[in-house]
Amino acid sequence: MQIKKDNQLRRRRRIRAKVFGTHERPRLSVFRSDKHILAQLIDDESGKTLVAVTDKQVAKTAKTKKEKSFLVGKLLAEKAVAKKIKQAVFDRGGYIYHGRVKELAEGARQGGLEF
Repeated sequence: MQIKKDNQLRRRRRIRAKVFGTHERPRLSVFRSDKHILAQLIDDESGKTLVAVTDKQVAKTAKTKKEKSFLVGKLLAEKAVAKKIKQAVFDRGGYIYHGRVKELAEGARQGGLEF
């Protein structure tokens, strides 16, 4: 199990070396645990989080984790558009672009963010 976690951390570092968020185009960072998912827009120049959303904030009507992830992405995009942020750089955090991470990205796109 430790090897799997080490590989993910290595992927995360490799991605972070290339992905950088600015105030005009912040980094959309994804954290996924077994039960929950969190997404935030980060301005790496100033080191501040501009918008953050967890699956605890979305409606309880979502039954599956994928549905919750989609709603998290959509809510994050709506909050970002309210702060006049229209573009972002997607940081998948070392996770495979599949399942809940993909649903979050699609929800953010549908909410109005561009990657």
